[in-house]
Amino acid sequence: MPAFAAKPTQKRATYQAVLDAPPHNVAEIIDGTLSLQPRPAGPHAEVTSHLGMEIGPKFRRVAGGGPRKPGGWRILFEPELHFPDDDGGSHVLVPDLAGWRLERLPQLPATAWFDVVPDWVCEVVSPGTARHDRMRKVPVYRQHGVPVVWLVDPLAQTIEVFVLREGQYGLQLTAGGMDRKVRLPPFEAVTFDLRRFWPVG
Repeated sequence: MPAFAAKPTQKRATYQAVLDAPPHNVAEIIDGTLSLQPRPAGPHAEVTSHLGMEIGPKFRRVAGGGPRKPGGWRILFEPELHFPDDDGGSHVLVPDLAGWRLERLPQLPATAWFDVVPDWVCEVVSPGTARHDRMRKVPVYRQHGVPVVWLVDPLAQTIEVFVLREGQYGLQLTAGGMDRKVRLPPFEAVTFDLRRFWPVG
């Protein structure tokens, strides 16, 4: 009877792989596997910037004082998130935007990454990243209890809002296009004119 060689075990990626990644890529680790995504294309980058400019000023902390009403949040572009995985390592994810309520993140870490689970994550999807975002990243957010996830499609001009309930994400609402006066969890304190989110021209 022929002997069969054992299939070699794939070596798990470490954080050094993220540090060594080419600067024009977004490097992430999910379940020990390194993923390199190209930097966002123009529509993706523009929508991410518009979202940050619309949400940040309304909800950010004011330097030297209390939160501006409605306030009470830290909103950051492309923060590096570290979540423990099942094998003693870490998932390393880089969402387009993420936010923390100030009471949960009163001080910024001294490290280049965050290990406090955000209260909100936004992924701006593109044809090349949509499957990665939905099938690989969203399950990690669910496993670690991110309460609200947005999936924003610049080309379709849609926003899907998923809210975590009893350990599973449910689609809370879908909005987009020219919708006005839309309340989007977890930022229901204000209404958004979605026309301001999309690429100009």
